[in-house]
Amino acid sequence: MLIDRHNREVNYLRLSVTDKCNLRCSYCMPENMKFVPRKELLTYEEMIRISRLLVNEGVTKIRITGGEPYIRKDFMSFLSALSELPKLEKIAITTNGVSTLPHLEETISLGVNSFNLSLDSLDRERFLQITRRDALDQVMACLHEMLRYNLDIRLNCVVMQDRNIDDIIPMVELAKDQNISVRFIEEMPFNGHGEYYPNLVWNHQKILDHITEKYPDIEKLNDPPYSTSKNYRINGFAGSFGIIAAYTRTFCGSCNRIRITPEGTFKTCLYDQGIFNLKTFMRQGATDEQIITAIKEALAHKAVNGKMAESNRSKNVFESMSTIGG
Repeated sequence: MLIDRHNREVNYLRLSVTDKCNLRCSYCMPENMKFVPRKELLTYEEMIRISRLLVNEGVTKIRITGGEPYIRKDFMSFLSALSELPKLEKIAITTNGVSTLPHLEETISLGVNSFNLSLDSLDRERFLQITRRDALDQVMACLHEMLRYNLDIRLNCVVMQDRNIDDIIPMVELAKDQNISVRFIEEMPFNGHGEYYPNLVWNHQKILDHITEKYPDIEKLNDPPYSTSKNYRINGFAGSFGIIAAYTRTFCGSCNRIRITPEGTFKTCLYDQGIFNLKTFMRQGATDEQIITAIKEALAHKAVNGKMAESNRSKNVFESMSTIGG
């Protein structure tokens, strides 16, 4: 079992397999994004080694993120190898849906039934403006196919002032007849420009107030352990919606997560600047025992929350979310 300095069990790894993406969402990366050279990425073999070690230490859930996971070459072979790890209870995938559909059936056959699908607008023109790509049709086709299966589907919508506010209610209404969770996320500064949002208008409370104006009959649900979202159901709806206070960070107290970036940086918090590089450590010949010792040492110094992790940085946030792992 992995325990951090605040006596919190760490059993969830967010593993980013690539920083490349076939969208260019404005809140995530600049249009002229410079991607990590392939030789600087963790190999699949290195990812499997790290995953095996962490699962043996008590990690039960691995979420595969990017960038966009499905555009990395041979991703399905890696996913197959990951699914064979003993004691790993759950694999989840975060995807934008653009390239997912051709691989969906095989993914499900490997036991993966949990997907976070990024969808920031249901309007084609707004989708184009946000993502800088005309790909809404592909994403919606992926969603419709996912709905044919009995999957755990969460739709992730980053709320942006003057960009997609008109989409909030239509997004909520996707859960009216479908057992899905629509999750609204506060905008964060990880856009590759180093821009902050110190006066964030559309915070978690304003999002909730906006939905309540349209649907006052809202029931607060019991949030599962370690949940990053506050979850709600509208009377008569089949599904639910949640709000993630990703910028104001009200959920940090129950954090059970660690992150590994595509180039191997180990992070104990989304907002820290990285603790050490696992890829370099492994390629210098580190043993399994040395790797786990280094990870436990990092957890022994983990910040209590995201605000503290950010305040401990030597430089301001400037990363693209795709370089961290969504």
